Amino acid sequence: MSESSFSQILSEAASFAESAADLAALQNFIVEIIPQRLSYYNWTGFYMLDPDDPETLVLGPFCGAPTEHVRIPVTQGICGAAVAQNDTVIVDDVNSDPRYLACSLETRSEIVAPIRAHGTVVGEIDIDSHDLAAFSAHDREFVEKCAAIVGSFIERDQTGSPFTSK
Repeated sequence: MSESSFSQILSEAASFAESAADLAALQNFIVEIIPQRLSYYNWTGFYMLDPDDPETLVLGPFCGAPTEHVRIPVTQGICGAAVAQNDTVIVDDVNSDPRYLACSLETRSEIVAPIRAHGTVVGEIDIDSHDLAAFSAHDREFVEKCAAIVGSFIERDQTGSPFTSK
């Protein structure tokens, strides 16, 4: 994918973040625009740490096939690994990674980037692709910048909870 597509999405997301009513609105904007522009991003969603159970990720806004994984312990899956390692995780072939929590038979690769606010991981953006080895270093940079936009919004947002209604 061209750098201009990544740059355009990031520009639009950052602009939207300036006037978003709440975190859910920003997350919904991001999960809708990314798969519209990047055809190999087949599932895009957010998992946020549960404020009442910081060892559990809770599914937030997403675009793609429904998933049974609405709550994921940080000790499980690629999503849990990204939080536990406080780092982006890219899996080129989910079928060869024992950490993978199967959501869709079509998913072949995954990238998960932590969202940080005030220096702490508060959630993550999770993207699946139906293609093997779909995510390059450019994708990593792009997804991490999306996560940073959300983290900056959380830091600025005075309403507090990442679990505001849609």
